[in-house]
Amino acid sequence: MNDAHSHFSTDHVKRDLRGRTVRGAAATFVGQGSKFLLQMISIAVLARLLTPQDFGLVAMVTAFTGFVMIFKDLGLSMATVQHENISHTQVSTLFWINLGLSILLMLITLALAPAIAWFYGDPRLTVITAALSVAFIFGGLTVQHQALLRRQMRLRAVTVIDVSAMATGILVAVVSAWAGWGYWALVWMQVATALITAAGVWIASGWIPGRPGRRSGVRAMLKFGSYLAAFNFVNYFARNADNILIGRFVGADALGLYSRAYSLLLFPIGQITAPMTAVAVPALSRLQSDPERYKSYYVKAIKIVAYLSMPLIVLMGVLSREIVYLILGGNWLGSSPIFAALVFAAFWSPVAVTVGWIYVSRGETQRMFLWSLITTPLTVLSFVVGIHWGTFGVAVGYSTIVTLQVIPQFWFALRNAPLNVWNVLAAIGPPFVVSLIVMAVSLTVHVQIAGYGYLASLAGTTLATAASVPAVVFLVGPLRNDVAALTTILAQAAHAR
Repeated sequence: MNDAHSHFSTDHVKRDLRGRTVRGAAATFVGQGSKFLLQMISIAVLARLLTPQDFGLVAMVTAFTGFVMIFKDLGLSMATVQHENISHTQVSTLFWINLGLSILLMLITLALAPAIAWFYGDPRLTVITAALSVAFIFGGLTVQHQALLRRQMRLRAVTVIDVSAMATGILVAVVSAWAGWGYWALVWMQVATALITAAGVWIASGWIPGRPGRRSGVRAMLKFGSYLAAFNFVNYFARNADNILIGRFVGADALGLYSRAYSLLLFPIGQITAPMTAVAVPALSRLQSDPERYKSYYVKAIKIVAYLSMPLIVLMGVLSREIVYLILGGNWLGSSPIFAALVFAAFWSPVAVTVGWIYVSRGETQRMFLWSLITTPLTVLSFVVGIHWGTFGVAVGYSTIVTLQVIPQFWFALRNAPLNVWNVLAAIGPPFVVSLIVMAVSLTVHVQIAGYGYLASLAGTTLATAASVPAVVFLVGPLRNDVAALTTILAQAAHAR
């Protein structure tokens, strides 16, 4: 595997798909656990060194820069992962397209920086925007090298790079905040993370891009990527219109509270969905021509996602006030009602993420884009209606629209797939029942011990739930069998690591 072809071939992946899936899952889950711990530490430390306004100022800018970052990729990283056969010339062409776009987007962002400051009415945003635009260059250098690592399912290398980059960025932020640099700490954190990620993937991949080819056969990949980029473009408004509206009509302090509540609740979800996506998309892409194996793999994967996320989110919803107080501090208790209101959105989001696996692995990004054209206006409308009741209203609106979209989005995505909505409902049904049991137990315990202080309430409710729920699950045959199967998979992953 030392020749040039080794960067692009996936024959060895197909021969050992199960083994690479288990090892990849082990590496990514360990990595996500490490990143979760780092993020929780950084949230707790930075929340005590910085103010809600500091977070709000950077959130105002990232609502725009995050949107611009969509176009540095153009969906071409997933095109590299998903396509059955690729060549050095094709990937080199995609690399130069990504890098050229990144430079162009940096220049556009620099030009728009004064307009962003004018929109929010805060001149500090001009220099913040300019500084964050530097990360675009590093992002463009990262895309194809990282895609090649994922295509080969070299997820241990990806994990080491991600954790190292995140740790470096957080260290830079904490030192900067301690030195009294305020919101600049959050800016330098993003730039440092992007720099270390770019350096890491180049070293780990070992691939050196060549000259782009005019007739390299990338048209199909560009078509695939263009629809994925179009989806991301439209979806970005659905995911960030809330930040823009709150920042514009309520203010930086309110946006700081909202963004911290959102991150604190949804970040744990990312620790589950990100590693599963990193493993599932390449694996499902390799199974496109085997419908039965595709169906079996997807059903098992979504069931794992549901079991790992649904009960956890329910428990976090019950303990929303305790979590906010103990992680962010007393000054952030205004985030607690927002945190609780977002629970319904967080509950369904992990299984909804798997819809993207289907579209991408089957090369149906055009249908993915069409669905976003239907749902994005509805999501933005929910924010517009909710803003009349402030940040809490926006959170309630978001949870409502996410819940209403669950079944329709699966119905639309699965029309041409080798499985149907009933397969999905059968897979997530048992985890849903477990979540109801968790809710009943945790609410009962929480009501009894809520007056004993935040730490005692969180610890007592969590321990009582963890002790009693398994006993109830053990009495129900199907749930017992599912949990046993999940335990076996996790044990294999731990052993593979």
